[in-house]
Amino acid sequence: MQTTKLTSKSTLPLTCSRTGTCCFGKVVKLNPWELFCLSKEKNVTPREFRDLYCVFGGIQLRFNGASDKKGQQACSQYLAGFGCSVHLGRPLACRLYPLGRQIQNNKAHYIYEGDKFPCLADCSEVLELPKLSIGEYLEGQEANQFETAQDEYLIVMQNIADIAFELLLESGLAATGETKTLAMWREMSKELPELLADRIGQEWIDCLMIPSITDEVENPIAFAHQHNDILQLKAQEKFGGLKTVQEFHEAATLIMGVALHLARGLGADQEAIAEHWIATAKSHGAKE
Repeated sequence: MQTTKLTSKSTLPLTCSRTGTCCFGKVVKLNPWELFCLSKEKNVTPREFRDLYCVFGGIQLRFNGASDKKGQQACSQYLAGFGCSVHLGRPLACRLYPLGRQIQNNKAHYIYEGDKFPCLADCSEVLELPKLSIGEYLEGQEANQFETAQDEYLIVMQNIADIAFELLLESGLAATGETKTLAMWREMSKELPELLADRIGQEWIDCLMIPSITDEVENPIAFAHQHNDILQLKAQEKFGGLKTVQEFHEAATLIMGVALHLARGLGADQEAIAEHWIATAKSHGAKE
C-alpha cells in the first residue's frame, strides 16, 4: 500500500474528535515496557494484564469488546460511553494514531497509509477542528517516552539476535557446513505469531514480556537495560553448557525465535529483518 511520508512540521487535521472510532478493529502491538505501563494503569500485575487482555504471549492487545456498526470488535480496554480505560498508560501505537513511525538511518520518520488522511473516512468532523503539526501532536500525546522505549527495545532485539549469531558462528556450528539453522530462521520469520509463541515456549515468552522488574517502570531506558541483562543472563544459564551440533542448532533457533517475536511486537517487518540477519550470517561463513 502507498504511504505518505511526513516531517515534524507537516500540518494535518490531528485534533481528535474523541468518537472512539479508532478503538475498533485495529491491531495494537506492544513492547514489554508498554505492557508494564498498561498493567500499572489497570492496577493489576503485568502477568494478569497479559493473560486477560493480550494475545500471542503479550505482544498484541486483545480486541474482543462489543462490535461497532461495521462488525469490528472494540479494544479490550475500551468502555462504551467512556472511552479508553487505560488512557494514561496507552501504548505508542495509540498515541501516534493515525500515524505510523519508521526508523531509517537511525532517524524517525512519520507516515500514514494511503494518499488520503485516514481519519477522514470515519471522523470527517476533524476537518472542523484546529490543525496541528506532527511535532505539536506528538507533544500533546506525550509520546516521547514511548518512542524512547520503542528505540531501546530495537536495541534489545538486536542483542538477542547477537546471541543467536554467537551460537551459530562462534560455537563451530557454522563451520560444520550445516544448513538447518538459517532455514529455520527464515521459516520462523514467516510463522503466524501464535505458532512462533508456541515454538518459543512459556518460559522464554515470560522472560521476554513480563520480566521480573519492579523498580524502573517509569524510566524506559533503565527498564530496557535491566531487561536486556535478564535476557542475557538467562541465555548464559541455558546455553552455557552446550556441547553437540544439535544442541547449538536448537539454541540458535530458539533464541532467534525470541528476537523475531519481539520484532513483531515492535511492529517491525520480521521477514525483512530475518533476511538481513541470514545475509549477515552467510557473510561470516554460515550456509543454507
